[in-house]
Amino acid sequence: MHLNLFIYPGGHHEAAWRHPDSDPSRVLDIAYYQELAQRAEEAKLDAIFFADGPALADNIRYASRFRIEPLTWMSAIAAVTSRIGLIGTASTTYYEPYNLARLFASLDHLSGGRAGWNIVTTGAPNAAQNFGLAEHPVHAERYARADEFVDVVTKLWDSWEDEAFVADAESGVFADTDRIHSIDHVGKHFSVAGPLNTARSPQGRPVYVQAGSSDDGRGFAARWAEAIFTAHQTLGNAQEFYRDIKDRARRLGRAPHQLKVLPGISPVIGSTTREAEERHDQLNALTQPAYSLEQLHRLTGADLSSYDLDGPFPRHLVDVRGDRAASSRSQLVLDIVDREQPSIRQLLHRLAGARGHRVVVGTPGLIADQMQEWYENGAADGFNVMPPWLSGGFELFADEVLPLLRKRGLFRYEYGSSTLRDHLGLPRPASQYAQTPRYQRTIAKETA
Repeated sequence: MHLNLFIYPGGHHEAAWRHPDSDPSRVLDIAYYQELAQRAEEAKLDAIFFADGPALADNIRYASRFRIEPLTWMSAIAAVTSRIGLIGTASTTYYEPYNLARLFASLDHLSGGRAGWNIVTTGAPNAAQNFGLAEHPVHAERYARADEFVDVVTKLWDSWEDEAFVADAESGVFADTDRIHSIDHVGKHFSVAGPLNTARSPQGRPVYVQAGSSDDGRGFAARWAEAIFTAHQTLGNAQEFYRDIKDRARRLGRAPHQLKVLPGISPVIGSTTREAEERHDQLNALTQPAYSLEQLHRLTGADLSSYDLDGPFPRHLVDVRGDRAASSRSQLVLDIVDREQPSIRQLLHRLAGARGHRVVVGTPGLIADQMQEWYENGAADGFNVMPPWLSGGFELFADEVLPLLRKRGLFRYEYGSSTLRDHLGLPRPASQYAQTPRYQRTIAKETA
């Protein structure tokens, strides 16, 4: 199976920064993240992953939910690692294709072929005012722009063929200009001439990762994604998503095995079930209801600040209009409510662990069993590992769960490759422009 370490400042539980083993003073210390990445590389994980968003969360008062710009951070991490993949988030709504293509191509070059782009359209409405927009584009419009955006970026990354960078001192040819192509893209959202001003990167292009599970998101992923980060609470829901996304890819002429489905899992680990449950209860006891209620409000539209937290969740207050109706995460919350009938407090604690991703509480054997069950039963090609707190939560996973997965033949002992594409078993794509004569012919004409 494929495994990534999803790094969130402090950890994924909303109260992680208050955990007695956390050190919130280090969340802006690059050495802290370098150490995490080195530990993940020592554990032979496929990649580390950074989320991002171009706006400050409204509830920063109670949780370490500020964002660190991923590309800068990953460049510093690339300097102290050599094998582990580096996946960062960038928004198609608030970037321009040419700038983003340069940034990720540069990261792929300086890391030796380890870059991955987590493609998002940005769900936070307050981001619009940071970019001079009167309002945030609606869900469908954001995905239409994203589709053209990725098309443009792909053309830019392909605009240099592999053999275009020559550096032939004898002939005096530095680059074979017959193999460098303008893209001349003119579309609804973008007009980009190209070519990129950087040679083709080691992977051909960074790995395309996507994290939306709405209907628009599934269609987009089936066309573009090579790895999908997704959130599911039950095996059945995960299997339905897995079948659907692979079938969509197949209908588009893609090989389904070249699209990796990686659900999030947040393991709360104890040497006994009781110890794990006590650890989970300890984290939940540190939550701030004001933060939790605001998060629930964003997901469901229901303002429950005046309600009894130990009373039933008022399902009738959920607002399913607009973007929220298309949001896979909002639907996931409603599924929990309909399936489990929780009190408001119980629902807040369910979401506190990993914002709707699956939280598994138990012994290392239980964690490994559940990961194996999903992997072997058509629900996952691997997982985004989301430790509830850092760095201790990841240390427990690396020391206690990974050895069990290895003994079962489910995870590697050593790297067999050096690029992220190779780790994921993905082919290196050829440039779509690779039809021109080789540079030797140009040289022959110039020296004749």
